[in-house]
Amino acid sequence: MVKDVEVGGQQGYSAKDYQDPPPAPLFDAEELGQWSFYRAIIAEFVATLLFLYITVLTVIGYKSQTDPAKSADACGGVGILGIAWAFGGMIFVLVYCTAGISGHINPAVTFGLFLARKVSLVRTILYIVAQCLGAICGCGLVKAFQSAYYDKYGGGANSLADGYSTGTGLAAEIIGTFVLVYTVFSATDPKRSARDSHVPVLAPLPIGFAVFMVHLATIPITGTGINPARSFGAAVIFNQEKPWNDHWIFWVGPFIGAAIAAFYHQFVLRAAAVKALGSFRSTNTM
Repeated sequence: MVKDVEVGGQQGYSAKDYQDPPPAPLFDAEELGQWSFYRAIIAEFVATLLFLYITVLTVIGYKSQTDPAKSADACGGVGILGIAWAFGGMIFVLVYCTAGISGHINPAVTFGLFLARKVSLVRTILYIVAQCLGAICGCGLVKAFQSAYYDKYGGGANSLADGYSTGTGLAAEIIGTFVLVYTVFSATDPKRSARDSHVPVLAPLPIGFAVFMVHLATIPITGTGINPARSFGAAVIFNQEKPWNDHWIFWVGPFIGAAIAAFYHQFVLRAAAVKALGSFRSTNTM
């Protein structure tokens, strides 16, 4: 294994100087007057709208193509694999398109980055609001274009599948979101970006693959949330009892998973607590 050299080089080995960026302030009044701040909020709204529009249409289309009442082929349509590709592929595309502006498209991702002090509290709140509104509008467009199919085939709303306990569903959402947010932290780590120039370019790819793999594993359990805005938008437009009864799972699970991923990356992999303690000790011994 190659030993990381954070600053300077030794014995003829040269590495790029690197220092962690300062943590984002809890409240930054200056960003409220910046166009880039509002541009990012608009980007989150539009990206989440497009995400829900494409993915919910894929889910409804698959159910329509395999409907036994229509004597459809039970093995027809895109299948679970195709649905997983739709979610993962759209995240890849949208993260690629918006990475230089925001690129969250998920309240759980935003929450995890907030806990790691990557974004301010104000930006976190407004991102989540924009994401939820975008999800509602995306599902609303699907219903407007295909109202009969939307209501008949469940509107792409998440709910706990029959035969699974609440604990199983909650665990699936926690672990699935952990995988996603952990991947986001790793793919966007500024230290890796400084050391390896290809990392920022490839970042959308592992994030999209993480969404794809998690969907393969958890679609049979919860329909796969791992994105509270996705679950919320579908529940609001579909507005039936079953999705609302289970809806808390799709907020609590992702937020817990995101918090664990933030802690694991920052304090275990990046050893932030150890570095801070070492800095404190060195300051007091001078």
